Amino acid sequence: MTNDNQMKPVASLLLVLNFCMYVIVLSIGGWAMNRAIDHGFIIGPGFNLPAHFSPIYFPMGNAATGFFVTFALLAGVVGAASAISGINHIRSWTNDTLPAAASAAAIAWSLTLLAMGFACKEIELHIRNSRLRTMEAFLIILSATQLLYIAAIHAPSLRR
Repeated sequence: MTNDNQMKPVASLLLVLNFCMYVIVLSIGGWAMNRAIDHGFIIGPGFNLPAHFSPIYFPMGNAATGFFVTFALLAGVVGAASAISGINHIRSWTNDTLPAAASAAAIAWSLTLLAMGFACKEIELHIRNSRLRTMEAFLIILSATQLLYIAAIHAPSLRR
């Protein structure tokens, strides 16, 4: 195995791990969004808005939950898509495919960090259920593993 290919198995493992975790985040986030839509405020003719109405109201969690779930879903979609596009780079492992994989991964990482920030705020406000805690944990872990994946795919080009 040459020096250039030493990081390929690490990057492949991180790619699969991140994809699986993003799918789990999407599953839990989808559940939360569905529950919020089904059990949210009913607004229509003859209904008054509640005093503290928020369009991002979630019947579970706390004031940060709506923002957290929304950005977690965005991070999950972009993260899963970046993992799928990263497969092309892993297959060819050349400098020609690196920019696309690296830019998609960096965008996914930045959205993951944004969602993780809302997760930290949600943790600070305390009131949340076990599914939201699971999604918080996955996003905190993903913020680290996505960064490691970005470093792993850049490692061969840094040695040149």
